[in-house]
Amino acid sequence: MKVMKFGGTSVGSPQRMKEVTNLVTKSGKPVMVVLSAMSGTTNSLVEISDYLYKKNPDGANEVINKLEQKYERHLPELYSTEEYRKITHDFLAEEFNYLRSFTKELFTSFEEKSIVAQGEMMSTNMVVNYMKELGINAVLLNALDFMRTDKNSEPDPVYIKEKLAALMEQHKDVQVFITQGFICRNAYGEIDNLQRGGSDYTASLIGAAIGADEIQIWTDIDGMHNNDPRVVDKTEPVHQLHFEEAAELAYFGAKILHPTCVQPAKYAGIPVRLLNTMEPEAEGTTISNQTEYGKIKAVAAKDNIIAIKIKSSRMLLATGFLRKVFEIFESYQTPIDMVCTSEVGVSMSIDNSAHLGEIVDELKKYGTVTVDTGMCIICVVGDLDWSNIGFETMVMDAMKNIPVRMISYGGSNYNISFLIREEDKKRALQSLSDQLFN
Repeated sequence: MKVMKFGGTSVGSPQRMKEVTNLVTKSGKPVMVVLSAMSGTTNSLVEISDYLYKKNPDGANEVINKLEQKYERHLPELYSTEEYRKITHDFLAEEFNYLRSFTKELFTSFEEKSIVAQGEMMSTNMVVNYMKELGINAVLLNALDFMRTDKNSEPDPVYIKEKLAALMEQHKDVQVFITQGFICRNAYGEIDNLQRGGSDYTASLIGAAIGADEIQIWTDIDGMHNNDPRVVDKTEPVHQLHFEEAAELAYFGAKILHPTCVQPAKYAGIPVRLLNTMEPEAEGTTISNQTEYGKIKAVAAKDNIIAIKIKSSRMLLATGFLRKVFEIFESYQTPIDMVCTSEVGVSMSIDNSAHLGEIVDELKKYGTVTVDTGMCIICVVGDLDWSNIGFETMVMDAMKNIPVRMISYGGSNYNISFLIREEDKKRALQSLSDQLFN
C-alpha cells in the first residue's frame, strides 16, 4: 500500500480536489491518503485565534463568516448532486458553529489547537464526500483516533501502529483511506499537533506504521532542485537523494521538506517520493537509504544567521571549556548550526537571535566575544566522503572569489558548509551552480 500526502495548494480548490481524486484512484490499488487543510485556511484559523486571545469576538466572527462563505462557494463546483451538496453543507455548518462557540468562552492555547485542527477536518470530509459521490469505496479515518504524542511531545509509534491497524481491520475492502495530516492528540488526550513537518510527518509516521511500499509527498513543485530556483538560473530537480542528503538540504533552506519529518520512513527503510500535483508525470525526487556514489547533488542556503566567536588564551589545553560554552546555548534553548575550533578560540553560528544578548553576556565570562550578523550558510550536499579526492577542491574553487567567514567539513559524509555574508549569497549560489552542475 502507498501513502499519498497532499499539501494545501494540492487541495486548494474544487478543481484541485478533483485532480487529487484522479491521482489517488488511478492505479486501482488500495491507498492511504493524508490531506492538509485547503490553502489559506490555517492562516484564517490562526487569525481567528488571535482575535480571541485579544478578546475581540466581533473580529473573530467576521473572519469565521468570511471563511464560511468561501467554503460554501466551493460546494456547487465540487458536487454534482444535491444529496452530497447537502451532506457537506450540513457538515460545514456544524464546523463553523463549532468555531463560533469559542467566541463565548475563556480562550487558551488548548482552544487554539482545537480551532487550528478544523482546517484538516474540513478538507478531508469534503474530499471523501466527493469520492463517495463518484462511487469510490472511500473511508475517512479520524487522525485523532490513532495519532498520538507522548509526554515528551514526540510521536508514540507503538500506539499509532496498534490503533491504526485496528481501524483499518474494520474496513478490509476499502479502496481509499483518507485521514488528516498535522493533527493529533497528546499524552493527556487533548487535541494537539505534530508541529515539525506537519502533514509530511503524519504521512511518514503512517507509512512506517503500516509498512508502506512508498510514501509520496505531493506539492506544487517537482521535487528538490539542485539549487534555489528563486535565486539561480537553470536549476533542475534532483531525482535521487539519500535520507541524510535530503535532511541536510531541508535544514539548510530547501523548504519543500522539513528535516525531521522523514525520520520514521528512514528508520523503516521506506522510500519517500516528492511529486508535483500540477505535473503528475514528472519524475520528482526519490529519497531513500541508497547513496549515489561520486556525485555532488545540490546546494542550499539558509539566511538570517549570526556568527559568534569567543577567543580566550585560557582555552589552551583547558578541559571543559567547550562544555561550558555549549551549556550556555543549551540553557537558552538556542541550537548551534556550525562550529569551528582552534587552540585559542571557537566560532559558532545560530539562527535564533531571541536570547543573543544574554548568551553574549554569559560568554564574556570565558573570553573576548565578537558577533557578526547578516550572515548566510551555503550548504553543498552529495557524496562528500573524504576518500573522494578532489571534491572539496571543486567546491572551494567555486567559492574562490567569495569572502568566507567559516567552513565546516567532515561533520558528515554528505555536506560542506560555508558561512558568508548575505549580500554575497546570490553570487556564491550562481558560482557553485556554474562550477558543479552547468
